[in-house]
Amino acid sequence: MNRLLGIVLDVEYLYTCVHKEEDADTKQVYFSLFKLLRKSILQMGKPMLEAQESPPFEKPSIEQGVNNFVQYKFSHLPSKERQTIVELAKMFLNQINYWQLETPSQRRLRVPNDDLAGYKANYTRWLCYCNVPQFCDSLPRYETTQIFGRTLLRSVFTVMRKQLLEQARQEKDKLPPEKRTLILTHFPKFLSMLEEEVYSHSSPIWSQDFLAGASGGQIPIHTVISAPPVARPLYYSTSPVSVDPSTCGSVSPARKTASVLESNPVGEKRKPSEPLPHEETKRPRVVGDIPMDLINEVMATITDPAAIPETNLLSAHSARDEAARLEERRGVIEFHVIGNSLNQKPNKRILMWLVGLQNVFSHQLPRMPKEYITRLVFDPKHKTLSLIKDGRVIGGICFRMFPSQGFTEIVFCAVTSNEQVKGYGTHLMNHLKEYHIKHEILNFLTYADEYAIGYFKKQGFSKDIKVPKAKYVGYIKDYEGATLMGCELNPSIPYTEFSVIIKKQKEIIKKLIERKQTQIRKVYPGLSCFKEGVRQIPIECIPGIRETGWKPVGKGKELKDPDQLYNTLKTILQHVKSHQNAWPFMEPVKKTEAPGYYQVIRFPMDLKTMSERLKSRYYTTRKLFMADMQRIFTNCREYNPPESEYYKCANLLEKFFYTKIKEAGLIEK
Repeated sequence: MNRLLGIVLDVEYLYTCVHKEEDADTKQVYFSLFKLLRKSILQMGKPMLEAQESPPFEKPSIEQGVNNFVQYKFSHLPSKERQTIVELAKMFLNQINYWQLETPSQRRLRVPNDDLAGYKANYTRWLCYCNVPQFCDSLPRYETTQIFGRTLLRSVFTVMRKQLLEQARQEKDKLPPEKRTLILTHFPKFLSMLEEEVYSHSSPIWSQDFLAGASGGQIPIHTVISAPPVARPLYYSTSPVSVDPSTCGSVSPARKTASVLESNPVGEKRKPSEPLPHEETKRPRVVGDIPMDLINEVMATITDPAAIPETNLLSAHSARDEAARLEERRGVIEFHVIGNSLNQKPNKRILMWLVGLQNVFSHQLPRMPKEYITRLVFDPKHKTLSLIKDGRVIGGICFRMFPSQGFTEIVFCAVTSNEQVKGYGTHLMNHLKEYHIKHEILNFLTYADEYAIGYFKKQGFSKDIKVPKAKYVGYIKDYEGATLMGCELNPSIPYTEFSVIIKKQKEIIKKLIERKQTQIRKVYPGLSCFKEGVRQIPIECIPGIRETGWKPVGKGKELKDPDQLYNTLKTILQHVKSHQNAWPFMEPVKKTEAPGYYQVIRFPMDLKTMSERLKSRYYTTRKLFMADMQRIFTNCREYNPPESEYYKCANLLEKFFYTKIKEAGLIEK
């Protein structure tokens, strides 16, 4: 029944694709698959593709050919250099598995004299066996590199090579330093050498009798490299994990593409320097920043292992998750995102882990009914980030993602009692944050009981919820006696390495202070003026204070030109009024909506009144304008309780207002 229900979902999806697809050849394939699945439902059988040939369609496959190419051209290289070539080959195979083939009609326009009949046959096979099965689980799924050979590779190689190198050049500034040389220098050379073998009529790598090495034995296909699996990439586990169909959207499968330069294999975590989905352009230099050459000079001493003492794990300066991070690096612990599935064959190891998680949550959360824990852990809509040590579950975080609402609900979080106080809880949460940044969900919500509030506060959660109430009401489970807490993720932070980065930053500051101290060698005598009856002196009068780099703090500039002041305040007010949290303050409070308001608040203020005052040129100084704006926030907090929506809106809007004031230069940053 579950299998048939899965086919029903795929039928609905293909029905949408048929109606949205504009290309005639692609539409025909979608319609054929639609009829096949519908027939399977009526006959209550498994869908079997009826074709003259079944995979693989050509031998050797693309994967075998690239393996042969690596052996043929680079087997003589030292181990380290050869590993670089293997990484390039993996990257290339990964790109083919994710590559979007052009439709036969598009190819006809680009290459009129090509073998269009042969290309159309391969395009149809690719749709049926590789592309559509990524999104329709009821169809058998294959990887492009394993069922196609030289013919398909020849038809896509030239265009693919051109687009890959073009995108690499365009995105070179976004590439992390360790990948820049690999992609910009070594990858073009690798592609040029491979191109010769792809189009050469006498290349030995495409021979099924290809032999390598003195022994003359044939190389097994997985000895050198194997492309990562195409469908459902998860960044923490190679195990089959349930993925919501909603994440695929309603985009036609043949139009869904992957990033050209995405070369991370499945199971690999986001690197600290890896470009992020939300990363903005390079930050402009700020006046007063420390020169980069000085930073680089200091960094050179910090990254030198001999120059920096190793922190003891038991010292007060070690991070909470440092021990856990080292254990993960040594392979003692592992992290996997797992979940139950209704449309995939049960995996024994996954099921054992889920049972282990149910036991951990039941023991560590005794006030939570066991039946309720079991239901959520095994619910396909929920996933669990599991912590595995010596093959058994010792902790985890159960969560449910709501991509359409922009947040994830954390349901259970626990580590078994004999493994606590080792930093596992912090490292678990950091992994969960990394996972969600990859999936572009940047808000967590959870109901924490009195025992969990402290833990969540340490992980960056607060009672100040950033998600609008309308987004989560009716979605998140409400727990009596618990406190709603939220956490907003910053996509620029590599959370699993965050404490390491902070440690390095502290070392940089420490080294810079030491350098500054060595430059200031003059020692001044102590101040004697206080003995003579002087009560206080200006800070700038202290001998040597300016040599340390100290500067008097300004109070903010007052704009002399009335028109300039008017335009600046008008811009700030427009920004404040258009903010999402400004809605409670747009107009004066009505007596009918807030009984007794004007008995409590003696000097009411609102954004409409401020707009009228600005228009009448009432604000002759910035201080008058800021005082009225501050009164709005003060009044709100005085009348409303801290847990109210209005109170939270006031806090968020106040922060935004002062950000804009600082940007305009009206107060010191």
